[in-house]
Amino acid sequence: MPDLNIGGQAVIEGVMMRSSDKISTAVRIPNGEILIKTEDYKSLSARYKIINLPLLRGAVSFVEMMIVGIKTLNFSADIAMQEVEKEEAEKKGEEYKSEEKKSNGWMLALSAIFALGFGIAIFFFTPLLLSDLFGINKDAVAFNLVAGAIRLTMFVLYVWGISFFSEFNRIFQYHGAEHKSIYAYEMGDELTPEIAAKHTRLHPRCGTSFILIVALLAMIIYAISDTIYTIQTGAPPTLFVRFGIHFSLLPFVAGASYELLKISGKTRDNAFTKFLIKPGLWLQLITTKEPSKEQLEVALAALKASLGIETKPSTVENNPAA
Repeated sequence: MPDLNIGGQAVIEGVMMRSSDKISTAVRIPNGEILIKTEDYKSLSARYKIINLPLLRGAVSFVEMMIVGIKTLNFSADIAMQEVEKEEAEKKGEEYKSEEKKSNGWMLALSAIFALGFGIAIFFFTPLLLSDLFGINKDAVAFNLVAGAIRLTMFVLYVWGISFFSEFNRIFQYHGAEHKSIYAYEMGDELTPEIAAKHTRLHPRCGTSFILIVALLAMIIYAISDTIYTIQTGAPPTLFVRFGIHFSLLPFVAGASYELLKISGKTRDNAFTKFLIKPGLWLQLITTKEPSKEQLEVALAALKASLGIETKPSTVENNPAA
């Protein structure tokens, strides 16, 4: 199966799709229409050859797509808020006047920094703290195995817990619609909801699988780094020294995980690869849900727009409400 350069993300009542030169976000509004915002896009690794080096491109892409993800989530949230304001105005018998909203670059940057900081505090530092409290900091391998197990457990419990909220459950349905639509495109199928619905919602090149790869690879890399530190200094690293070492190696871990994710996408039909990617696909049983036909229509609208394929007249491209 070909692995084409298409990625995506579920947003509030919609899906974002990214091709090699466009980012399109499609959102369903209460009256049934699909609003689509399409922007030209060229990744930093495509613009600057030095960034396209293995490992470096993965670390840069991780930060870049986190910012893009926050931006598209803000767009979908703005659309949802406008619909709420419109309904409230209609109930009061008032005329609703939409206001053009422009994304604040500083606010997006601060949101990205906050999201990264929160993630590091909860899923990065906390496992180190708990493992340190267990008193196994002298054995680098055991320490990082325990820390990695705690990190994975926390993440699984987190996504499992939020799946019980209806709002997140719908986002997980759109996540499934995103994967099915991409599968249909990769297989060269007709891009219709009926055809896309036949495909699996589990995709090897998914952010969920990426997080799992990061967690597993981190165990190995951090065990090696802690061992080297202990050999050179004669003593195991303290909690905060260990945190500093691990944090400094995080771009390398992300870059290496990105390369592994790309390889798994390109070799997904290989028997050995199929075995290795199973845990990531199992985790997607939580983060994706079976989508409805209407949700598939939204995902396909975003996919077509990102590919430059003509969309239905009922959609609005380059929506100004971004």
